Amino acid sequence: MSTAAARELVMEHGFNATAYQVLNPGIEHWFSADGSGLVGYVRRRRVLLAAGDPVCAHGRLRAIVEAFEAFARAQGCRVCYVCAEGRLRRVLAGSAHHSAVAVGAQPVWSPSAWPQIVQHSASLRAQLNRARNKGVSVAPLPAAIGARQPELRALLREWLGARDWPPMHFLATPATLSGVLEDRMLLVARRAGRAVAFLLASPVAARNGYLVEQIVRSPSAPNGTSELLVDAAMRRFSHQGRAFVTLGLVALAVSAAREIDNNPLWLRMLMRWARAHANRFYNFRGLEHFRTKMLPERWEPVYAISNQPRFSVGTLYALGEAFAGNALWRAFAQGIARALRHEARTLAGWSRRSR
Repeated sequence: MSTAAARELVMEHGFNATAYQVLNPGIEHWFSADGSGLVGYVRRRRVLLAAGDPVCAHGRLRAIVEAFEAFARAQGCRVCYVCAEGRLRRVLAGSAHHSAVAVGAQPVWSPSAWPQIVQHSASLRAQLNRARNKGVSVAPLPAAIGARQPELRALLREWLGARDWPPMHFLATPATLSGVLEDRMLLVARRAGRAVAFLLASPVAARNGYLVEQIVRSPSAPNGTSELLVDAAMRRFSHQGRAFVTLGLVALAVSAAREIDNNPLWLRMLMRWARAHANRFYNFRGLEHFRTKMLPERWEPVYAISNQPRFSVGTLYALGEAFAGNALWRAFAQGIARALRHEARTLAGWSRRSR
């Protein structure tokens, strides 16, 4: 079946925040025999890593899970549903053949409440005013047109080049402007006519909402530019009568601590180490702080669910390779080399300024 058929299912039954991301480049599609269900997945180390929950009517969820896992078994593979949400976890809660681990949480807003949030947050208003006072304005642009603009492509490259870690893949791919664009919303922030940031959001159709999938910002963008993009998006969603907005997963979020405490001991210890020491490469705390200061209505836990009685190190390793897009040892080596180059450039800049 085609990408058009996948999009049709996503726009009818997409409940998971990552539902539209199954249409992104690099994700394979499996359809149920009757065409009523879809799973987007990547294959790593004999594990089929599904992009969130299966896309189907709620009443068909268990049947679609069983059919997809039969497909995986026929290829000698197991399955892990990555960034699964509470709905799938509840459906599989009584299964002796599945295990769920919490990986973080996603903040959720009701867009209609956004004006009150801004009204009651002096710090958020200050950030919005900083950007406006620097001449930043935000306007929508059809995503298909934006995808063809060299200016936005260059902005994306600049944003990626300023980060310490190489570009991620799977559900964190930066290549969203190369994916299906019909239903995505693009907002562009400009200063003096030049694009300094953009926001891309994808629909979560079954929840009448959106996932803010990307906020891409030039290092030269004034403070408050990201907040101004979110403000414009929230007000647009409210005007459209949307009921659900999330800025996506924050891995290892403090808001998911109670759920994470139910993970296996070995995984809890690994997560604590990562939060304490891996912030240099993946800004866990910064991402959570940015979302928290915008006062979400709630945080929803996000899971990885494997069709194993106990979640295994091998499944976690396959999950890591999917996001890295590479063997993990090679991704770490590239990340460390990139971080060292950034440090060298920073030190060189300080040295020049001090002369």
